[in-house]
Amino acid sequence: MKLSSKSNDYLVPEYSLTGDLLSFLTCNLQYRYQNKGSLPPSTPVQLWFGEFIHGIMEEAFLKWDSLDEEEKSNFPWDWLEEIRPIEEMIDKRLQSRGLYPPTNFYCYNSHPTEKAYSCPDNLHPHKLLYSARAEAAINTWGPHLFPLIKDTELLIKSLRDMPENENRANRSSYYSINGVVDVLSSIKLEDFKNNTNNKIFEYLKNNKEFLDKLNDLENSDKFEILETDEFEIIIDYKGMKRPSLDNKNWMYHEWQILTYAWLRSMKEDSKPVIGGIIFYLNELVPSTQDLIAIQKDYQFNKNNDFNTDVDISEKDFNLLFNWNSEEDKPIHRDLSDKFKRDRSIRIIAIDDNLIESSLKEFDNVVDKIESSTLKEINGFSIKDSWKSNGEDRNCGACDFKNFCNKNEDLIKDIKIP
Repeated sequence: MKLSSKSNDYLVPEYSLTGDLLSFLTCNLQYRYQNKGSLPPSTPVQLWFGEFIHGIMEEAFLKWDSLDEEEKSNFPWDWLEEIRPIEEMIDKRLQSRGLYPPTNFYCYNSHPTEKAYSCPDNLHPHKLLYSARAEAAINTWGPHLFPLIKDTELLIKSLRDMPENENRANRSSYYSINGVVDVLSSIKLEDFKNNTNNKIFEYLKNNKEFLDKLNDLENSDKFEILETDEFEIIIDYKGMKRPSLDNKNWMYHEWQILTYAWLRSMKEDSKPVIGGIIFYLNELVPSTQDLIAIQKDYQFNKNNDFNTDVDISEKDFNLLFNWNSEEDKPIHRDLSDKFKRDRSIRIIAIDDNLIESSLKEFDNVVDKIESSTLKEINGFSIKDSWKSNGEDRNCGACDFKNFCNKNEDLIKDIKIP
């Protein structure tokens, strides 16, 4: 009997929105080492807090969901009794993955082998910056967000045609695109119209683009076809400051939400997705560096415009610009709660044309990643295959800055007298 040879494996490259799209756009070469080479950063400050705040919000929801109806309305939660145990659970979870919190931002009292040397005394635990942000996130948005949650950490994925490129032969005819939605919210139309106590509904009702999409949905026959009166909102947490309008992340985050909306719409059980919400949770308790950046957002440019889409009251404006970062303590406690809430929530209306544009951008990124991957496979060096195109502010904390092309170019430009 003649045995046939085993056919070659058919590879379908898989790309995620945050792990691939946003990482590659930050810096091609750093993406190659960290994502393709599995080399983790030595000082993962942003990574640790991002994982921490996502875990905090998910576990806080699960705790809230287990309460009886009367207990669910008992906000604000006490930090020491109710929130700190969640923090310690998430911290231990991250420790098991080799991720430890940076000094000065989180109390180390739950680390048996570490000293809490960033704390002012030995009366642990201390509510340092990251803990203050966790408390603010839960108590500011929890009462309004948790009742709307349908699902958390929802994996969504689909296939797209691999971009054609005349300079290479594709590894596959398709690629897989995936993402993890932090929160999926399913909202009944009647509840949305009649509920006057939910702050998130208040922000949605004050957003013209979102209301236009809702009106279009009501005037269509989608509700009748689907036999439902519900629509969906995609929600994503960001452990960062709200990006300035001229910052690339402002655009990247919109692409992310729009692509999530497309992926979700591919599922049979999906309701019409008409909006997305991003919570920039650092805005609730901004650090000194955040406040300096916020100041710059409200400095008039040549067109007498702000570099942000959020309005500011005269009182908050005066507080912000009378504050001296070198002499005064941070003023996050003095800024109004409304101002901090306004800056922490961003609403993105879902539009089919915008979705198509975001998917084309994702295709373009995949095209570049595939080209670099195949170039390296064909024998080119890593540095010749992947561009070192990170912004200067990101290069300082990069573990690979000492042997990338960008750094070599800077060294060549130095003139020795």
